[in-house]
Amino acid sequence: MELVEVKQELSAMAKRITDFRGSLDLDQKQERIAELDEKMTDPDFWNDQDAAQVVINEANALKEQVNTFIKLESAYEDLEVSYELVKEEEDADLQAELESGVKELAQKLNDFELQLLLSEPYDKNNAILELHPGAGGTESQDWASMLLRMYTRWAERKGYKVETLDYLPGDEAGVKSVTLLIKGHNAYGYLKAEKGVHRLVRISPFDSSGRRHTSFVSCEIMPELDDSVEIDISPEDLKVDTYRASGAGGQHINTTDSAVRITHLPTNTVVTCQTERSQIKNRERAMKMMQAKLYQLKIEEQQQELAEIRGEQKEIGWGSQIRSYVFHPYSMVKDHRTNYEIGNTNAVMDGELDGFINAYLRSSLSYATE
Repeated sequence: MELVEVKQELSAMAKRITDFRGSLDLDQKQERIAELDEKMTDPDFWNDQDAAQVVINEANALKEQVNTFIKLESAYEDLEVSYELVKEEEDADLQAELESGVKELAQKLNDFELQLLLSEPYDKNNAILELHPGAGGTESQDWASMLLRMYTRWAERKGYKVETLDYLPGDEAGVKSVTLLIKGHNAYGYLKAEKGVHRLVRISPFDSSGRRHTSFVSCEIMPELDDSVEIDISPEDLKVDTYRASGAGGQHINTTDSAVRITHLPTNTVVTCQTERSQIKNRERAMKMMQAKLYQLKIEEQQQELAEIRGEQKEIGWGSQIRSYVFHPYSMVKDHRTNYEIGNTNAVMDGELDGFINAYLRSSLSYATE
């Protein structure tokens, strides 16, 4: 990299940092942090542990954002000093160190920008992820199990916790349906990029003739809502069924009617939960899942209305195929919304999804500001 190119990179970084500072409103964030810290000193703070955790999470997220920006700004200032030294002394080793620092800071600025993109009301929340195979029996059920592993690996890479809320195994292989709770800061903000239909093309391991098969699995993503969010659900609109839990889950399986299925009759929305030993706890979790689903339906209706106003001729949400995973006759994973693609299918199936998620978030921001 020529020194003039380094200067151009530094100038671009200076503009980005200035833009970040303007959008962050650091003074307001510092005031909010002080308010939250004051709340945590209250002797009664831990009387309501759930409410206390909400305060702690907000404070930690704000502190992380402010501290990260300060570190980025400081790193940029250090690079400016290094640039002036290199310009004066023409030291090859120092220039190599400068170039490496510029590349590293550029990546950190990109990562920070993505954090700022996650500004929707529930982006910071935990995520509920559901996988449902399409037609095709064992083929699509096996594809669902592959996606289950992919999202679990992605979550582990992020340091998130994964809980299985519902699991229905396939007849021969794979899964008929699965619901996960992925717990971590911004889990929903990231995973909302994965909502839609995922298509697989491969030589089937279940076909003795070695023919190529196409399989589909739908992925549904919802934010886990806390008690501060009120979704009006009339008890008369709900049908509650209990049954014996099945599949992996522990010694209590098939011993009591602990599993719960709730149907919202007006929308025909169904949720199930069998992860807890207690029917009461499963019902509580199922109701939270129902709130999340109904909230998601409301958001999709709003998006559909906006699309009609804009005159868009595209389907929003559930039925649209968002990504193709091709294992044969070539290797490629391509997102049809952003055209972002990767040739290393093994890496993607091992949880390397950030490239797809980042491209979606950036394209969504560009679309929203048009």
